[in-house]
Amino acid sequence: MTHTAAEAPRDERRRRAGGRGRRWGLSACGVALIAPAVLLVVRLTGLDAGTPLAMPMILFPWTTVIGVLVLLLLAAVPVLRSRWALVGTAALVTAHAVLLAPRFLSDGPQLAEGAVELRVATINTNGGAADARAVVRLVRTERIDVLAVQQMPPGGVEALDRAGLGALLPYQELHPEYDSSVYSRLPLGEAGTTRADTAWPQTVAEVAVGGRSVRFVAVHTYYPLGSPERWTRDMAALTSLARRAGPDTVFLGDFNASLDHAPMRDLLAAGLTDTHAELGRGWAPTWPVGLTLVPPVVQLDHVLHGSGLAGVSVGERTVPGTDHRAVVAVLALLPERAGERSR
Repeated sequence: MTHTAAEAPRDERRRRAGGRGRRWGLSACGVALIAPAVLLVVRLTGLDAGTPLAMPMILFPWTTVIGVLVLLLLAAVPVLRSRWALVGTAALVTAHAVLLAPRFLSDGPQLAEGAVELRVATINTNGGAADARAVVRLVRTERIDVLAVQQMPPGGVEALDRAGLGALLPYQELHPEYDSSVYSRLPLGEAGTTRADTAWPQTVAEVAVGGRSVRFVAVHTYYPLGSPERWTRDMAALTSLARRAGPDTVFLGDFNASLDHAPMRDLLAAGLTDTHAELGRGWAPTWPVGLTLVPPVVQLDHVLHGSGLAGVSVGERTVPGTDHRAVVAVLALLPERAGERSR
């Protein structure tokens, strides 16, 4: 069967339309991959430290999802199949996966039977707006030993006291004027605030447990949207504190940083372990909470610990009134190594 003269132009038009569709489709895929590619470069170079790039860096895991979707689209739609597009996209997705995979692989050590455990929690109370009775229920239900709170003004302290928190956690180092406080079921040893170069002092307190002294630092840093330079200095100051701290140390609170931020990676490299990543739960968004159309996007709240402890469990809890999820973790004391001493 032969084509008529009228059919030939139609075939040509279809070929041209198909070519335009392919070009538009590949161009759209290329545009979609700009964010994953740019954030990969930022992640590898640490360009987010002290720069406005700190804000989009919180989206790094989400852009990995975009890369995976584009890769699946290129592989599934025949008209979009291009060897170079597939290879390039696969390389981009693989690079993201290599950076993200470790936090989803549990590497917690085997714990000795009967190891002493500490149940800790941290919550940003959103300027005292968190439901005080819900906070007390959380402490009671989770049997919390040490609680760190951030953004809690004097009125918030009074509300928690009226709700009965003092009966559960009677030992307290309260500094609402400095934005963070520590509550404890166990007696506190040395306590006070840091003199580090942070936007405001961080509250510290020591707890004696298992014959050792565990030092807690209730963290609340400046936020990168307000000033990425100030936020970076805060994180650098915490890193200096961590380098001087002993193995029995816990930094917990609102770091305004994810595991993909260069300053957070520097802090971890100073001798701390993120409990979520340690237990294979390295993407557990804690902010924002309470918005109708926006789910939690990024994990800003963390429990970090020194080499003298290990994570047993970790999870997030929603408390009405605050835009952060609380983080609850169980930490176990590891046997002291030769030559190691807690501070």
